[in-house]
Amino acid sequence: MRVGKTVEKLANVHRCGHFHLEREGNRMTTPVFEEFDPASDCDCPGCVHRRLILPYAPTSPAGRHPAAPRAVILAAAASTAIVSGHSAPALAAPHVPARPGVPAGDEPDTPQGDKAPLHGPGGRPAPAKAPTTTRADIVKRAKEWVAAKVPYSMTGYWSDGYRQDCSGFVSMAWNLPGNEWTGSLDQYGVRIAKDDLQPGDILLFHNPADPEDGSHVVIFGGWTDYTHTYYIAYEETRPHARRQSTPYAYWSHSGQYVAYRYKGVAGSTAGAEPDTAKPAAPVDTPFPGAAYFGPGANNKYVTQLGRMLVGRGAGHFYTSGPGPRWSDADRRATQAFQQAQGWLGRHADGLPGPQTWALLVTGQGRDAAAGAAGSPAPSSPGVPGYPGRAVFRPGANNQYVTQLGKRLVKKGFGKYYTTGPGPRWGEADRRGVEAFQRAQGWRGGAADGYPGPETWRRLFS
Repeated sequence: MRVGKTVEKLANVHRCGHFHLEREGNRMTTPVFEEFDPASDCDCPGCVHRRLILPYAPTSPAGRHPAAPRAVILAAAASTAIVSGHSAPALAAPHVPARPGVPAGDEPDTPQGDKAPLHGPGGRPAPAKAPTTTRADIVKRAKEWVAAKVPYSMTGYWSDGYRQDCSGFVSMAWNLPGNEWTGSLDQYGVRIAKDDLQPGDILLFHNPADPEDGSHVVIFGGWTDYTHTYYIAYEETRPHARRQSTPYAYWSHSGQYVAYRYKGVAGSTAGAEPDTAKPAAPVDTPFPGAAYFGPGANNKYVTQLGRMLVGRGAGHFYTSGPGPRWSDADRRATQAFQQAQGWLGRHADGLPGPQTWALLVTGQGRDAAAGAAGSPAPSSPGVPGYPGRAVFRPGANNQYVTQLGKRLVKKGFGKYYTTGPGPRWGEADRRGVEAFQRAQGWRGGAADGYPGPETWRRLFS
């Protein structure tokens, strides 16, 4: 049955790859292909989703994304298909997978694109640029991407034509004529030593066996402290370009990063990074006191200690951080540094004293030996062996409870005893231990009233 000859639009021509149909009378048109540039203000579900999950770069003067792919849509042509009066459903926009967020910790999740030419508006090749630049300009261009929060992408290109991944970021900052990758950036630089690093140089790790397994590159912005432990890194990583203090050489694969200087760099470092020379640990920083270190400690001095230790060869003890909360990594790193000075026994217990601190903040003394492990548990001469946690629990009745109680009394923490102390564990024992732990500056679970190895060591040392 003929419905009529008036042309009824079932849907407007969709600008983002949706199916488009026309119906004329009782005939459904046959789909054909037509190309066009998608507009940036489309409000279809697919584009709304894409804008929420994968924000694009600013549009070009023509109103289109500088690297937007040319979309293919279906348009109408003659057909003899018979249709009813019901509207034909439009095909849904292709599913756009969500990008993962910031990876755990600071380890980048940055697979990268291949070597490619520069891209101009609409994905067209753009003219090559001159490969000469200055350090100040390198850092300035890097800061522009950071300020714009250029989103990470190994297939997208920013409005300047550079790919939005780690190697595209360096290609942009170095003003290279094309988009390089971690396997080719080294040809534009000369290898340098750590002590020669200056703003605008790069730290590069390329894994030839599996380029997407750890390969990464960052721009060096300057040291954050005189120990050359941390530096300002400019990098492109998920979710967007960033600038942050980073341990040398990087959070992971640190020993595999290589420093390079761009061959075409010229000029001075003036204005490159004015705040990178500020020392994080000035030489006149006084020792804060033993109470700031050890189990339960959580303060800025623990972070400062850890960073100094990393700079003195003890960084392999840390799988993350250093941070403000005291950990066994801090103790073992401190002990390794103390042992490197030839200290033994209680002088190498893993807890910093005034002399350990002075050597670290002034850069004096010997660095921790490479691969030094530190002892798995603290120990000191003359301290009886720690009997284990099981002997200090409600219901326990043994000689070690008596030994502990007498030591608490001797140390001035016996006010909770009305009798004894004796071999049966009681609330007086727990409260005495808790008071002693709090006197060390410990809080929370570290001051629960039940002696661990460190409580025992300090009581009897």
